[in-house]
Amino acid sequence: MNKLKQIDFLGMGIIPFDLLFTVDKYPPVGIKVDAKSFLMQGGGPIPNVAVGMARFGFQSAIITTIGNDPFGEVLLQELEKEKVNTNYIIKKNKPTALASGWIEKSGSRTMVLSREIFVTPKDIKLSTLPIPKILHLDGRDMSATMKLARWAKRNNVIVSFDIGSVRNDVSEVFPYVDHLVVADEFAFPFTNTKNVEKAILKLSKYCNGTIVITEGIKGSTGKDVGSNTFVYQKAFKVKNVDTTGAGDCYHSGYLYTLLNGKSLSERMLYGSAAAALKCMKAGARSGIPNKRELTAFLKSKKKRYYNA
Repeated sequence: MNKLKQIDFLGMGIIPFDLLFTVDKYPPVGIKVDAKSFLMQGGGPIPNVAVGMARFGFQSAIITTIGNDPFGEVLLQELEKEKVNTNYIIKKNKPTALASGWIEKSGSRTMVLSREIFVTPKDIKLSTLPIPKILHLDGRDMSATMKLARWAKRNNVIVSFDIGSVRNDVSEVFPYVDHLVVADEFAFPFTNTKNVEKAILKLSKYCNGTIVITEGIKGSTGKDVGSNTFVYQKAFKVKNVDTTGAGDCYHSGYLYTLLNGKSLSERMLYGSAAAALKCMKAGARSGIPNKRELTAFLKSKKKRYYNA
């Protein structure tokens, strides 16, 4: 295999430009409030994980679409600064996706996305793509997602999938997924249950891979492929500044340890630690840890939430 065709991580997903406002609390309808602070930076679940993997020292690349506008140019520059390979980013004559977020003093946030730009199957030239160890997808553009998932399986590539809430129907891709790590906001409505173990068992009817459900401060629960045993990991107790991108960092920590051959319990531990570190800073990208920060955090033996 050509060495130029080998990388560690390839992701495909949306890349909005985030406009984040910090407020004391979310205002009721018709009320005007002053923001306590304001932050602009790139966002999106897959790009955030791409940055995380690059900060952990892996070769990272991304497929996404940006507009021929100043927002798109800033997004490109940010990724290049993080040493993420941007050769597979597609520019279109559409506005770059924008996301506006309100971050409350408690750290919880509300996001609004404006998006008119998409990845289509025609945009993806499979012969030009590097062969990654892991393909990470968000399912926003399902036709393109399925094209990549099938290509990954033909090339023995590990497929990882992330979805934070019920939007479009993404179940078509589940049979191709090796690591389904999803938020409770997706898992419970999709499986019509609020019991995490029952939700995992129902998801396993769609996905034959490893399944993990994250529940914020309640921690995470997983079941490895071929195992009948559930694995539990408590969340770390930290000062919560902003939860934006916490799930993305969980994936970064999880995939970092997956590439290092670690057990499901260790993957979930590192995912929980990476998510906690992110929550201590405002902005999805600002709080993404590097390898040194993640290692130091775990060595510090931070307190955990006990209701996990």
